[in-house]
Amino acid sequence: MARLHVEAWAPEYGPAVEPVDDLAPQEGTVEIGVEGRPWEPVAGSDDGVPLVAFVDGVRRIDARLVLDDPGKGPIPGLCGSYAVGAVVWDRERRRSEVVGAEVHRLAVLAGGHKAEIPPAGPALSWSTAAVQDGDPGSLLRHFQERMRHSEGVLARDLGDGGHFVVADGPFHQPSPSETIGYVKTHHVDYLANGHGEIIGRLRPGERTPLFTIKGWERYSWYLRLAEVPGGHSWSGVVRCEAAAANPVEDVVVLADRSAAILPTVASESHLDPRAPQNLIPIAALERDLRHRLGDAGLVLRHLRAAVMRMEAA
Repeated sequence: MARLHVEAWAPEYGPAVEPVDDLAPQEGTVEIGVEGRPWEPVAGSDDGVPLVAFVDGVRRIDARLVLDDPGKGPIPGLCGSYAVGAVVWDRERRRSEVVGAEVHRLAVLAGGHKAEIPPAGPALSWSTAAVQDGDPGSLLRHFQERMRHSEGVLARDLGDGGHFVVADGPFHQPSPSETIGYVKTHHVDYLANGHGEIIGRLRPGERTPLFTIKGWERYSWYLRLAEVPGGHSWSGVVRCEAAAANPVEDVVVLADRSAAILPTVASESHLDPRAPQNLIPIAALERDLRHRLGDAGLVLRHLRAAVMRMEAA
């Protein structure tokens, strides 16, 4: 019998399970036999990897822009800041530190237009970009893609440097062999046709066998981080990804490792409104990166002053 649940996940972040029909795989496109084992929960296994890097980014829209073109009318734009970085967990030395943190500021205009904004000092300058259509949503998507690209570059560098990389969010570009994508919000159930019942049977530290989706260049698996009191069958469950270019036996090692390690750094509801999915290192990184973005009001004042100087020139 179906049961109603009230999620602990804070509502301002949207639901942890959010169906999106456009993302649903077509019938028959999911391959569940890639690992060559029974379709049963798999216990995680820690192989003692010494360095784990958690990569993430944060963004902020600082201002809406309008380019007043007498021949074409108002042209929308936005100006924003984003920061990317990583928390590296040295498991042997039992310490963590933020590495590779960078702040970027970007002004984007619609309709193929670009507007140069002079810097407001050595630590406050904006790069510029343009999107071809006039859809305001395209501005935000471009901004998000730039942030995801920066995250991917950092994840690649850390992965090539011997770290086990947990990149917050799905893959958006090719990733090194030691990198997994960590997806904490479920937009669709990829395990249709009865295969999804395994998720309700997962215990903390267990995962599903690997599966692939036709058209995706990646492997995927679900794992449970923690039991959530009063939670539904998907509470405390995340989905992970790894590049399909890796040999399947190497991905099995990553999947086993993730199921063993990630539950140990799952957050708790009294500390994080997105518990347990928002991992403790990622939450700490987000706080650090938001601090690096600077005061929003001060950035806005400097932006307005820079535009006024440009118009007066």
